[in-house]
Amino acid sequence: MKLKVYSADGASSAEKEFDIPVFEGTKGVQALKDYIVLYQANQRQGTAKAKNRSEVSGTGKKVYRQKGTGNARHGDRQSPIYVGGGVAHGPKNRDWSKDMNKKERKLAFSRAIFDKATDGELSLIEAFSVEKPKTKLFNAIIEKIKPDGKVLIVDGQFSDDTVLAARNLERVQIQEADSLNAWDLVRFNTVLISESGFEKVLARVSK
Repeated sequence: MKLKVYSADGASSAEKEFDIPVFEGTKGVQALKDYIVLYQANQRQGTAKAKNRSEVSGTGKKVYRQKGTGNARHGDRQSPIYVGGGVAHGPKNRDWSKDMNKKERKLAFSRAIFDKATDGELSLIEAFSVEKPKTKLFNAIIEKIKPDGKVLIVDGQFSDDTVLAARNLERVQIQEADSLNAWDLVRFNTVLISESGFEKVLARVSK
């Protein structure tokens, strides 16, 4: 599959052929969906907790006698209808995490790359390099390639100058190829990967 490869300064581009996994029909779509659900579920802490009537502190003494007061019958102050009482059907600690085997993860990742490539949202750059760690210099390169919108920048390993130059750009997020996942690819409309970084990405899907 052919992808557009930009020069290091972003001024020019050319198309090159890359060995990207190709899918027919909807193969891998379900795995990609499952991975996105898994990723988001694993971000949930599951620490929301409300005390029920057996857990709140206070005396268990009956509030007042059963009959003769003209009031409704009550037991103790831990009842949910009292201020400071327990919560009926409140949230409890819960483990939301999910799991997925390596084969499915690889399929989801490969499908995400294929979709980005076919949609024209995946481009390459020869390398990310700036003369000085200046945001202005890095932003000038990105604007030539993608004038607006959020951009995911991927490299095999970022230099310190590149990290310093990119970190103040709100619309730019950097990610190293080894930790890139399908969720990162899906949530950005534009993905820009260095050639060295893309080699690592392709190595991951070809194993």
